[in-house]
Amino acid sequence: MIRARPCVTALALLAASWYGMMAVHELGHVIGSWASGGRVTDVSLPWLGFSRTDVKPNPAPGLVVWAGPLIGTLLPRVVAWKIRKPRVLHSGLMFFAGFCFVANGGYLAAGVWDHVGDCGVMLETGSPRSLIVAVGVVMVVAGFSLWHRLGSPVAWWQAGSHNHTA
Repeated sequence: MIRARPCVTALALLAASWYGMMAVHELGHVIGSWASGGRVTDVSLPWLGFSRTDVKPNPAPGLVVWAGPLIGTLLPRVVAWKIRKPRVLHSGLMFFAGFCFVANGGYLAAGVWDHVGDCGVMLETGSPRSLIVAVGVVMVVAGFSLWHRLGSPVAWWQAGSHNHTA
């Protein structure tokens, strides 16, 4: 029998992770824009659909587009690495970092075939398809590796009841 509370908690965690991942991904585009001298004209984080960042002028679209998934995965991982206490918070941050890696990596590895969103811009700015797919696959593997270190979902929610060396 499926218990309601764990299911609701899991759905809430996934929804929060999705919106958090989109926010950090778009923050990466914003940072890339600022670093290249571009100007952010709009950041959209819709409740339904996909997020986007508009930059005009965009003097370095290759840098801006790659900054989204790269910063959007590395920043949550660095935060999880720095914040180790309390353990339940660290585990939640590790889950979120893994989610960011899997979501961004899957987006790159799959999106390159349909020229979807960032992948289309990456291809237009000269990034090889093989590089985009390779980075995506590495990100997905890194995300699953982070999740694996957490142990079972039940264990990592129980503060102090598991050992991991993340």
